[in-house]
Amino acid sequence: MFMGKHNEFGKLGEQLAVDFLVKEGYEIVQRNFRYLKGELDIIAKKDGIMAIVEVKSRSSDFLEIIAETVNQKKIKLLVATADAFMTANNFDEEVRFDIITILKNGKQFELDHIKDAFYHF
Repeated sequence: MFMGKHNEFGKLGEQLAVDFLVKEGYEIVQRNFRYLKGELDIIAKKDGIMAIVEVKSRSSDFLEIIAETVNQKKIKLLVATADAFMTANNFDEEVRFDIITILKNGKQFELDHIKDAFYHF
């Protein structure tokens, strides 16, 4: 099946994020967990905290602030999906929502890890 260029870039961005998290001492619990209409890109654990990580990859010509592309509707979906994941797996850890932005600038990639990017209440 043919994958669009932005999908390939998205997959690359997710892999860069995984590599970064592993280097930072996180254990990758699961990738691409789907529930109803929601998807969690990366679920990673460190210091007893489960980090639900949304990965946003963009090229440098994108004008919006990347992290701000995660709106209230998306947050609700992420929270519901995270809840389903935690419940299904009987996890009892504290949950934190992070965003990793990956900005492609020519051949370079700039990665930014925003911890506690939003609160889920």
